[in-house]
Amino acid sequence: MRLTARSPVAVSPAAALSWCRRPAALRRLTPPSGWIELLRESTGDRPVFHVRAGALRGRLAIERSWADRPPRLVERQIEGPFSRWEQVTTAEPRGAGGATLVDEVHVACRLASERCIERRLEEQYDWRHRVAAGDLARHARFADRASLVIAVSGASGLVGSSLADFLEAGGQRVLRLTRGAAPGPGAVRWDPAAGVIDAEALAGVDAVVHLAGESVAGGRWTRARKEAIRGSRLEGTRLLAETLARLERPPAVLVQASAIGYYGDRGEEPLDESSAAGSGFLAETCREWEAASLAAEQAGVRVVRLRIGVVLAARGGALAKMLLPFRLGLGGRLGSGKQLMSWIALDDLVGIVQHAIFDPSLSGAVNATAPTAARNVEFTRVLGAVLRRPAALPVPAFALRLLFGEMGRELLLAGALVRPARLERAGFRFLHADLESALRFELGLADPRTRTAEIRIDRPR
Repeated sequence: MRLTARSPVAVSPAAALSWCRRPAALRRLTPPSGWIELLRESTGDRPVFHVRAGALRGRLAIERSWADRPPRLVERQIEGPFSRWEQVTTAEPRGAGGATLVDEVHVACRLASERCIERRLEEQYDWRHRVAAGDLARHARFADRASLVIAVSGASGLVGSSLADFLEAGGQRVLRLTRGAAPGPGAVRWDPAAGVIDAEALAGVDAVVHLAGESVAGGRWTRARKEAIRGSRLEGTRLLAETLARLERPPAVLVQASAIGYYGDRGEEPLDESSAAGSGFLAETCREWEAASLAAEQAGVRVVRLRIGVVLAARGGALAKMLLPFRLGLGGRLGSGKQLMSWIALDDLVGIVQHAIFDPSLSGAVNATAPTAARNVEFTRVLGAVLRRPAALPVPAFALRLLFGEMGRELLLAGALVRPARLERAGFRFLHADLESALRFELGLADPRTRTAEIRIDRPR
């Protein structure tokens, strides 16, 4: 079987292929749908995947090589479950300085298995070309800027790992703040609880993105749990901000994570960055969290405080926890379902962080949410439709209060209508402003309403 996928991208053929060659781009291009998974520890020109598709299971080792005439990236199986796996990526010139990105994939295996993976491949390459088009367009917007050295805390987490891959694939150098005792190249040791950070390793850094913090959804909010949530945010932010302020040449910008929990439970009230803080544990924590970066601001660092909505991602966060019950047909609204969810696709959140780094007009509070919020009942209906499962088993509000206490009230039953007013004024382009398209993208599923790639499948006679 041969699959050919073609799609337009907003950069030159050379730039498109240069991006495809980077190991971080390979991680960006591996879909979250689960049938083929890149083992994260594999690097370089021989990455290793794990395949799960019908009877096809096991390790797939690929050798990546580059050919100059014509320029092309070739990826071949050197170990694995296929009789043949070969992918050739090229880029053809297109009008106005753009290119057409082309993937030609040759796959051979047992006939039954080939039929099993055909639909998966078609979906995978449609998704792959959507990622390539979006990432290359975002990098092209700031192509006239010099490459930066960017330090990222929380780089092993859901948002941080995706952000680091995105930035590295775009040609930036990423330093990861890590609590490990012996960090390797590209890592900076720190331990916020102990007040320890390697300040020398941060000398010369151009930008810092601070994402680290204890999960608010990791369990019932006991007194100890709330202290851990609050402490992890305040201690880490103060340590980082004060260290940056003492550097001989502080970074130009600090992008600090915050959350829409700042606004509290506000019902139908439209909220933008000028709206007052709300009440409750999350609102109080967010106020203190944002204030903890004051030392960097006073030292002349441009500080952007991203108030992040509910992050949609298949690999973690709220959506990942919903997938199993919804796939089993056990999903449904929470409480009345009337509470508003101000959400953001992980892919757009990564783009927002990039925009905040490079756009000097942004500082202070910035709402990182999609332009349209959704009621919980609408969210569950759309998720059920995307997964082709019923979503008709509501969870009563009293049960959520009984099970989760304060966390249930503030995280699951509260709502807020948060608008990304400052991002819209700054010209940020959301790629996933529609809930259904965001869910399909983050789950690695095709969207029948839009198609980025032209895909053709040729079967042997």
